[in-house]
Amino acid sequence: MNNPVAPTFKPDMDDTIRRWEAYWQGEILDRPLICVTAPVEGFEARPIDGYRERVFGDIDEIIDKELYNASGTVWGGESFPGLWPSFGPDEITVFCGAEFRWHEASGDTNWAQPFVEDWAKSLPLRIQEDHPLWLRMQEFYRRAAQKLAGKMPIGSVDLHTNMDILMSARGSEKLCVDLIDRPEMIDRAMADARAIFPVLWQRLAQLGRMDETGYGCCGFSWEGCAQVCCDFSAMISPAMFRRWVMPALEEEASIVKHAFYHWDGPRALVHANNLFSLKGLHTFGFVPDPGYKHSDCLPLLKRIQAAGKAVQFIGTVDEIKMAHKELKPDKVAYWTTVEKPSQIEPLLEWFRKNT
Repeated sequence: MNNPVAPTFKPDMDDTIRRWEAYWQGEILDRPLICVTAPVEGFEARPIDGYRERVFGDIDEIIDKELYNASGTVWGGESFPGLWPSFGPDEITVFCGAEFRWHEASGDTNWAQPFVEDWAKSLPLRIQEDHPLWLRMQEFYRRAAQKLAGKMPIGSVDLHTNMDILMSARGSEKLCVDLIDRPEMIDRAMADARAIFPVLWQRLAQLGRMDETGYGCCGFSWEGCAQVCCDFSAMISPAMFRRWVMPALEEEASIVKHAFYHWDGPRALVHANNLFSLKGLHTFGFVPDPGYKHSDCLPLLKRIQAAGKAVQFIGTVDEIKMAHKELKPDKVAYWTTVEKPSQIEPLLEWFRKNT
């Protein structure tokens, strides 16, 4: 395999890949997985206007700026630079025919305008091959593969798929009513949503030349890795989750090979046992409510590990050191930052000595 990251960014990428491979296998080398970064002193990054620029801006300029900005960070531990080409959380529903909505009061965030008034008339849900934003996304991956091969991997789009597609296509309130009043239509709609995922994944992986350059979303793998989710799960019962969401998540996890689960907020905790039973979900990235951090969630993280799953822990240096005393080192991936590059190796050495 070719080196997926330029040595100027990551001279030890071979070791990073080895550690990510061990992590996916549930193994530990001499310390837990740690993604730690530090800014390059005096570096001035070129601003990128997030979703809006990716939707409306010049694709080559965006890729060039991302490549330039990557040189402003020292990528320590198992961190590495990458390109995230997402147009917004609801982009897949937009590819199916919805329209993006923006508002100046919402900053860079966008959303899809619900378009399903009658499921019977709207099905089947499919990606519209001639949709301008779907065509743009494919071109984005094509150009990124040309420009970034051997320099940095390409991440996935925002995979708000399965029932999240139905939510943004129909609207949350109406979908909640449909789950009770028209479950047979939801069966049909979910079958369509599940059929979208492999088409999307395989197309973008091919255009991004992932088999050559590797997969770089939430981690690194030559086989595949991505973050999957169902934010709408916070609004449904465990029985509904088992009927409609669990089969979809298991399929998605089998396709991406190594799956992070984006577990969004306390209201989704009702599905914990169901989620833990899904063999394909490797790592749980719990999202606490505003004002709370992963250091406030240690009982939950320990429960996740006790179920045989790994956890993501984002925090300060002191917080990840504290968590290291509580969490199993072979089932955790830490993310942190330090002020200076010279602080990276002492941090990694501390974990070696204390593991």
